[in-house]
Amino acid sequence: MNVEFGTDGWRTTVEEFTEPRIRAVGQAAADYLRSEGEDAPVAVGYDPRAGSRAAAEELARVLCANGFDVRLAGRDTPTPVVAWTVLERGLSGALQVTASHNPPAYNGIKFVPSDGAPALPRVTDRLAATLAPPEPLAEDRWGSVREVDLIEPYLEHALSFAEPDLGGLTLAHDAMHGSGRGVTDELLARAGATVTRLRGERDPDFGGSSPEPTVEHLTALESAVVDGDAALGVANDGDSDRLAVVTPGRGVVDPNWVLAALYDYRLETGAGDVVRTVSTTALLDRIAEATGHAAHETAVGFKWVGEAMADSGALVGGEESGGFGIGGHLRNKDGVLVALLVAAAHLEEPLDDRLDRLRAEYGDIVQDRRSVDCPDDRKATVIGELDADLPESVAGSEIERVGRTDGFKLFLTDGSWLLVRPSGTEPKLRVYAEADSDTRVEELLSSGVALLEPLV
Repeated sequence: MNVEFGTDGWRTTVEEFTEPRIRAVGQAAADYLRSEGEDAPVAVGYDPRAGSRAAAEELARVLCANGFDVRLAGRDTPTPVVAWTVLERGLSGALQVTASHNPPAYNGIKFVPSDGAPALPRVTDRLAATLAPPEPLAEDRWGSVREVDLIEPYLEHALSFAEPDLGGLTLAHDAMHGSGRGVTDELLARAGATVTRLRGERDPDFGGSSPEPTVEHLTALESAVVDGDAALGVANDGDSDRLAVVTPGRGVVDPNWVLAALYDYRLETGAGDVVRTVSTTALLDRIAEATGHAAHETAVGFKWVGEAMADSGALVGGEESGGFGIGGHLRNKDGVLVALLVAAAHLEEPLDDRLDRLRAEYGDIVQDRRSVDCPDDRKATVIGELDADLPESVAGSEIERVGRTDGFKLFLTDGSWLLVRPSGTEPKLRVYAEADSDTRVEELLSSGVALLEPLV
């Protein structure tokens, strides 16, 4: 059965998101939970896509027929809310129907284990290996399905965790028609902020575009902040596990800088390390070192960030694509609570000023990436050939050291870096670079592509 769990669950086109496959995932989850001795209820949530509620109900029926009580979300619900519910209520786990920020022509399912963190490959590999049609128990052994409100308890927790007072702050929230509508904006309003709501209606087609909070999709939010009355803008993706931030001085802020500001803010009231993926900024390393802490590098994928957060007790974990997790709350991406924390940080010190201060203290960073077409069966070979015959310098700077956490990463003597790694979702190799200027980043990316192309 063609169901593959990638870096963040199973995603596929709606044509492939069929009832037999959905039911097989539900059965695999039930088998896994039973094999782990889990017997607490299981949460089932879903995003606002067409068909998501129906798929969630199908999963609930399969789990119920396998003896599990099910807590079915009463409305489409952010993934972090579902994950937090698992952790808070001591549930066996959860299944969340979502394709996150993918276009409306996609759907998928995320499995959340009992710790609320993203499922590691040792879990998803077992799910993929045991896909099969449902095998219901005798009816007298079935569980029950109860529809519940997962959102209200989460909002109460978030306000208690952050203890913010956003009185006097006017901000804009772009829900992108996703599951954050009536959740992130409601949380900010309850904290005292005056909130302008954009794309706050449910639309299974997300207005005809991808619910991905990138620059090209946030023009209205940027206008509300740069040209309007809002002092700050925040946006969530389709299932609200990611966050984008807009300021008057910078427009849409690079997620690397958002993560740096978030870590800086949390260090004001606590002490702890930071976790970042291999493609996320080294600025975090500088902040951590200067404050007597450490930065921990992981492979790309928040599942690895979540695991490292547990090992290190980090204050914050994140990735350059806008996924941020908060220690002491949830070892998973959470674009809802982080929106509240960013707003609180801004009210204490305007975010533009905070970023200016960080740049003055730790130096500027610019980051970008390119892709090189490469068949899946050639990826490992190309990476191996390049790794075995690396040049002594790249774009005029010597290679100081090589990291092999995920692909390979060249740390250069001028403080910049170049990363080459295989895409986990497309037949491509990714080339990332970070330096202190746009010009230098372009030089590094061009050099990286030139190294790869003869080998592909």
